[in-house]
Amino acid sequence: MGAYKINPEFVISDERTLRSQFSELSPLAAKKCLSALDRHAQDFIKRSPFLCLGTQNADGKADVSPRGDPAGFVKVLDPQTLAIPDRPGNNRLDSLANIVANPNVGLLFLVPGFDETLRVNGTATLVTDPDLLKTMSVRDRAPKLAIVVSVSEVFLHCAKAFRRSHLWDPEHLQDRSEMPSLSRIILDQTTGAPNDAEMQKLDAELEETYRKTLY
Repeated sequence: MGAYKINPEFVISDERTLRSQFSELSPLAAKKCLSALDRHAQDFIKRSPFLCLGTQNADGKADVSPRGDPAGFVKVLDPQTLAIPDRPGNNRLDSLANIVANPNVGLLFLVPGFDETLRVNGTATLVTDPDLLKTMSVRDRAPKLAIVVSVSEVFLHCAKAFRRSHLWDPEHLQDRSEMPSLSRIILDQTTGAPNDAEMQKLDAELEETYRKTLY
């Protein structure tokens, strides 16, 4: 595959040119952006078992991290504040280090079966308050820290992306066996994967690690 080169003739480099490509923003779309979590946003968050957390480092390098737990794992502390538990992971700490350097975050909440999503923007702080962490315990294990977000923007996003992607449609589920396991992919990308027998052992060890270290 050859390297793709962008033709500068077709580059959009300013907002005025960008907006000229689209219809004007509807009044309702402009008004739906709230500055706090109303009852509908709070209800959506309480139903959500999964979100994507967008962060940037001090130089503007972006990262998106998945966060998942039983529905309601994100705590609405008040209409302006929510808290996300940080569960055990790979200890890269990309999102957390980014928040220390640049507190601006974007959240995208999903609810299984819902085609709409909830978008929340704000600023984040890493907190180790034991009283707060205790409320986020699962299997008697509290997280080491929580990401506390001060909300600045909230709005529900329409269903078009999910309708186009058929994300929740059982007929569009893909067979996971059509791609290698996570262990094999990572080894292919790094040190090289071993033979199939050894690979099966490593895959089983990964599943056992999931079982023991989710919380």
